[in-house]
Amino acid sequence: MAVLEETIDIAVIGAGHAGCEAALAAARMGLETVVFTVSVDSIAMMPCNPNIGGTSKGHLVKEIDALGGEMGKNIDKTFIQSKMLNKSKGPAVHSLRAQADKRAYSQSMREVLENTDHLTIRQMEIAELIVEDGVLTGVKAVSGAIYHCKAAVLCTGVYLNARCIYGDVSTYTGPNGLQAATHLTDSLKANGVEMVRFKTGTPARIDKRSIDFSKMEEQFGDERVVPFSFSTDPESVQIDQESCWLTYTNEETHKIIRENLSRSPLYSGMIEGTGPRYGPGHALVLQHAHGHHPHRARAAAAPPPGVPGARGKIHE
Repeated sequence: MAVLEETIDIAVIGAGHAGCEAALAAARMGLETVVFTVSVDSIAMMPCNPNIGGTSKGHLVKEIDALGGEMGKNIDKTFIQSKMLNKSKGPAVHSLRAQADKRAYSQSMREVLENTDHLTIRQMEIAELIVEDGVLTGVKAVSGAIYHCKAAVLCTGVYLNARCIYGDVSTYTGPNGLQAATHLTDSLKANGVEMVRFKTGTPARIDKRSIDFSKMEEQFGDERVVPFSFSTDPESVQIDQESCWLTYTNEETHKIIRENLSRSPLYSGMIEGTGPRYGPGHALVLQHAHGHHPHRARAAAAPPPGVPGARGKIHE
């Protein structure tokens, strides 16, 4: 049976933040590049906290920008609030964080990829690395299509054999209901790549209309916004910003958490992966603090793009 075969220079598997930067870097060097994604709607998607930068990560975004990357430029076009963190400390730890209009960020990055010479987007799942005598010579899709290449960059993110877990419910799926990549792991193992499972913590979304903002502390963006990209005109980012809102858990909240710890996947053994250093869940914070102080919960408004203050979702 005839199958599609193409010869390219670089195959980039995954079109999240890392995949977009890898694909753009290769294409801008004149290399014929194909970036593969399970869905074109997931390019630079932000299924978790929709921000760029923050503690430690803000420095990384600046470094990517200095090397010619796109992330800093893209957030400068699509942020809804920007704030320099850790300003009470020395300048070495000042860290810029911008809350993004998540849909605008994804769409803007997709447009950059679509309009970059030498770069093609393919909506398909890569299932296999083609290796001959210890040398990678191509990648093979679930459909059977083969792309001969000189190198492949794996930016698989949270899709490999992915599960989404809440409480005692576990679903084999990628983020936001997208399909998981269930084939590539076997190929990686067959080629001697050790696999380690990590976990992320996606905050809950609640209807903006259900929140009593009068009981929360309003947090504003910086009066004078500092752009992420060195190439961005500082005047172009002085915009009207959305507010973030701060609230606290209390003893009643702690009581509910303690009474339901057995249902927490972190304590039941359902989750075995290594979690992030920053942003642990309420249950972990409560257990480690032994109830000595309340836990802060920051809620950031994310109205639909172009409709400030309209009905929208809130992420914690």
